[in-house]
Order: sequence, then C-alpha cells, then structure tokens
Amino acid sequence: MSDLLTGLTSGVHATARVHVATTTWTYDELLGAAAAAGPLLAPYRRVAVHATPSATTVLAVVGAVLAGVEVVPVPPDAGRSELAHLLTDSAAEAWAGPVPDDRVSGLPVVDLDLGAHACHEPRDVAEDATAMVVYTSGTTGLPKGVVLSRRAVAAGLDALAGAWDWDASDTLAHGLPLFHVHGLVLGVLGALRLGCGLLHVGKPTPAAYADAVRSGATVLFGVPTLWSRIAGSPDDAAALRPARLLVSGSAPLPAPVFDRLRELSGHGVVERYGMSETLVTLATRADAEPRAGWVGVPVAGVATRLRDEDGHPVPHDGESVGQLEVRGPSLLEGYLGRPDADAEAWTADGWFRTGDVAVVDPDGWHRIVGRASVDLIKSGGYRIGAGEVETVLLGHAAVAEVAVVGVPDPDLGQRVVAHVVLRDGYAAGDALAAELVAHVGTELNGHKRPREVRFVAGLPRTALGKVQKAALSAG
Repeated sequence: MSDLLTGLTSGVHATARVHVATTTWTYDELLGAAAAAGPLLAPYRRVAVHATPSATTVLAVVGAVLAGVEVVPVPPDAGRSELAHLLTDSAAEAWAGPVPDDRVSGLPVVDLDLGAHACHEPRDVAEDATAMVVYTSGTTGLPKGVVLSRRAVAAGLDALAGAWDWDASDTLAHGLPLFHVHGLVLGVLGALRLGCGLLHVGKPTPAAYADAVRSGATVLFGVPTLWSRIAGSPDDAAALRPARLLVSGSAPLPAPVFDRLRELSGHGVVERYGMSETLVTLATRADAEPRAGWVGVPVAGVATRLRDEDGHPVPHDGESVGQLEVRGPSLLEGYLGRPDADAEAWTADGWFRTGDVAVVDPDGWHRIVGRASVDLIKSGGYRIGAGEVETVLLGHAAVAEVAVVGVPDPDLGQRVVAHVVLRDGYAAGDALAAELVAHVGTELNGHKRPREVRFVAGLPRTALGKVQKAALSAG
C-alpha cells in the first residue's frame, strides 16, 4: 500500500496550515475536502489538472493522489498545439477541477468543492503505480511525458528531507508554478508528506517572501530570478534572517547574488539539482557550508558519475567537464509511449543520461556547467563549459545577466559568444567588450575567453527562469 502524503493522512499535525491564494485549510480540512473529491475522481485512470497557482489545483492533485488516480499537470499558459498534444499523448480521461471553457477539449470536467468534507478511507495503491505524468520539453520535438511512480516520488522527498533536516516543525513558503516538479512535487507534495505548514505566496516578489517569513515561514523555495530581485531589495532580504533555509533551484544561482544575499540576510542560499526525470538528486546539505555555484552532493540512495563523449570516466578533480549520469530510486519509470527516448536516455549498464554537463571535486561536490546540447562548447579542440565562463562574467561590475553559447565557426568548430545584459550606468561598446574578454582570460584559461561579446537588452527565459539558449546559439 502506498501512502504518499503520510503527514497529511496521519492526523497528528493538527496545527499545520495550508494557505494558497485566498484559501486556508487546516490539515483536517484539506484531508476532508480531498476525501470528498476521491469518489468523484476514482472512476478515471488519469486526469488532467489546469495547474494554476490556486487552491483548486492543490485540491485536485491531493484528491487524485489519495484516490490512486494519475495526475497530468497542464501549464495554464500552454498554447493550443501544446495543449492538444498533452491531452492526446497522455490520454487523460477528464479534467480534475475547473478549466476555462476554451480548454475543455471535449473531456468531462469534475467539479471539486474546496469546503467539502468526508472521512478519509485509505486506498490500497501499489507503490510502483504511477503518481503523475509530467511533461518536459527538450531542445527539439514535442514535450515528452515523464512517468513518475509513487515509489519514486516518496523516495525523492524523503531523501531531500534528510538532506535539509526538513520536517513537520517547518513551514515551507514559495511562489513557484504548480505545473512543474519544483513547485508541485517538492513544494506541495513534499510539505504534505512531511506534515509541515505550506504557504504559497502567489506572485513571487521580494515583499511576498519577506511577509512569509514574518508569518512564520522557515524554509523558502525560489528560482534565481526571484533571489536576484530579493538581493536588490535590501529591506526585504534582511527580513529573511529568521528563516532556517533558503533554497534555489531550476537554474544556476549567480555568485554575485549568492554573495549579496549572504551579506543582507545572513544566509548562504542552498542550491540543489534535479530534473523532472530524476526529481532532486544533488543538494547542499543543511549541515554543510553552501558554496556559490555548487549544488552539493548526491542525496541518500543516489549515485552519480561523469563520462566523456566516448563513455570513458572523467576525473573528479573539480575542473574536468563530463556528462552527468545518475541512478537511484527517484528516477522516472520511462517516457510515456516513447521507447525511442527511453533507449536514448539510459546506458546499457542502467544509468540515466541527464543531458547535463558537470564537474565534481574530490569531496564529491558537483557544479553543473549546463546542458550538453548547448553548454558544452567544443572550440579549437578544447571542451569548455559555458557555466564557468558565465560565472566569471557575472563577477564583473558591469554585468547584470549573461548567457554564453557556442556558435558555429569554420575554423574553431564553435566559438564562444557571450550575450551580456549590462547594469544601469554602463554603456555598451568595443572597449567594454574587450575588458570583459580580458577579465575572463585573467580568471580562466585563455582558450575559454569569449571570441565575441554581444550586448543585449534581455535574455529569453522560461517561466522558471531558465535561459532559452537554443534561440541564442542559432545566431
């Protein structure tokens, strides 16, 4: 029998509260509403959820999980083609909770009552049963459905709780989207499995996070864009001092932001690494000293290794770049209906190819350089990690944001190009470009210097703050 949400269903955390938008539940109230939703959802094998940052999304997901029904979180801003693909590919049989009329697509809609109450009757659900199908986009092709079992979700959450000393005494606050693993699995199911309070702040602003801590939040989840904004708001950053743990994920946290937040809030922000396919596999432990640009060590049960393009081991010397492969209990069951993608993702000896490149130091700390497809630059016979060049450039006073890519070059194969967003007060020009190139050459090996600096007004990003480098590397 698989009970993912043991903290919610155990009935021992009477003081925990779940606050989302304008709705606040006690654990008993949320459990009662989810129990009432269960019989309405149980006739369906798999349901889609219009995953807005709302109480109805939380109720739909919790109700489905308790009923043993598979969940397909659908981004509320999905375009027509993407929406049609998600619903068709997943074979979702109904919508759980409200959905705009133009998105129904012929599926029945199961109405859920936020204030309903029924007695929770535990269901016998196999541990290897699917908990959810989360869609993830690669650089090419339509999004793929990542099949996550209940066992994998439980293992991932428990390992993360161990790494961060995260338990029922905490209150988690965040403003993350609820259609993604970061916000939905870690940020909602994690809290309910551990039995701690949960506060979704709505729009993730510095003031909202400061207010969350004033309301008793002890653990904060955010993405680098949010942390950067907090670092630029000294009063709000200072208000975070009473918190226990600040966590950043979904993209690398720039070192200057890390340093500024430590100065203002007294906290070294903890970074972690994961994917929809693996959940969180690496984390800076709560009892370790955070290091800017490093995402920590494998969580319990997870093993990692680095390989070069020919499959040979890459040394753990803190400098050598290799393709990151992982294995452990929190990994996906496979891609829904995509045996071709499964075959490409797994090695013959059972390791999952993350598609990311990294370095590992002798103590086992990992630094993610980026995606192998866009962040491993092969220039003049050298293998260069875009992330290390970006980190150095972000240390220059003129640079607010940067994305480094490799673009085709007839002589070098690829040349290193830096797309730079300047801070206020700095003017783009050849002199500054030369200064930035020289700055990289001073800090890193000469072959890692950008061959070109392009000054831009902004960088294309996803909803979670990840830079869309494919659009940049084509130029």
